[in-house]
Amino acid sequence: MSAIDLRTKIREVQDFPTPGVGFKDITPLLADPQALGQAVRELASWVEGKNPDLVLGAEARGFILGAAIANEIGCGFVPARRPGKLPPETVSATYQLEYGTNALELHPDLIPEGSRVMIHDDVLATGGTVEAIGGLVEKLGGEVCGVCFIIELTFLGGRERLSKYDLHALITY
Repeated sequence: MSAIDLRTKIREVQDFPTPGVGFKDITPLLADPQALGQAVRELASWVEGKNPDLVLGAEARGFILGAAIANEIGCGFVPARRPGKLPPETVSATYQLEYGTNALELHPDLIPEGSRVMIHDDVLATGGTVEAIGGLVEKLGGEVCGVCFIIELTFLGGRERLSKYDLHALITY
C-alpha cells in the first residue's frame, strides 16, 4: 500500500472558531482508515525512539491519536482534561490560545517522579497548550521527552516557544 499525502485529508474551515481563523479540521483524516493508521504509525515510530513511559494527550483531539500512539508503542496514556472533568484531585494550568484563554487539568498521581512523558496534541499553533502541560509535568517531577503533533502552523511561532523540547509534526503549514 502506498503512502497517503496526509495533507489531502485536512479540511480548512474559514472563520472558525472566530472570524479570521482558518481552522485545520482533522476529522477527514480520522474518518479514513488508511490515513488514520498511517498517521498513528508515523507518529508512533518517532515517539518510540524517545522511550516514553507515558503519552499525555490534550483534550480533546489529542486524546484520539495520543491513546493510539501509546497503545502502538506499549506505554500508558494520561489525559489532560478541561476543568471539572476529572475526579478527584487534579492540578491545573491556564494558558493563552491564539483566540482566548483556556485551562487543562490532570491527575498528579499519574505522573510518577522521573517518568518520561511524551505530549501529543493535534495542532501546534502558538505552543501555549503544550507549554502549560509541559510545565505541569515538570512540576510533578516528570520529564518531557518530546512533543508531537499532526499539524504545525509554523506562522504562529509555536516551535520557537517550545524550543526546549524535541518536537515533531507530520504536516506543516
